[in-house]
Amino acid sequence: MADHKHLYASRAWKRASRAYRLQYPRCRRCAERGQSSPSEVVDHIAPHRGDAALFWDVANWQPLCKPCHDRHKQSEEARGYASDIGEDGWPVDPKHPANK
Repeated sequence: MADHKHLYASRAWKRASRAYRLQYPRCRRCAERGQSSPSEVVDHIAPHRGDAALFWDVANWQPLCKPCHDRHKQSEEARGYASDIGEDGWPVDPKHPANK
């Protein structure tokens, strides 16, 4: 992430992310679980890895609260799959090892 810090530090990003969070004031992941938490972070759904086009692609953004971003999303990216469990008790992410 050190190489893309300049993207996050830019005035344009600060302005765009603030506007996005005003437009989407609730955390998407919490809402999926029936909870309501304010969005605090604009998360890139697909990691941009320094690709400026993907970084600025609004279709690749989602509003998250800080706990969802820092704990859940970061660990998903490290593992390569989400650990969310569906109502049937089975992992919902098709990439989860239990679904192979």
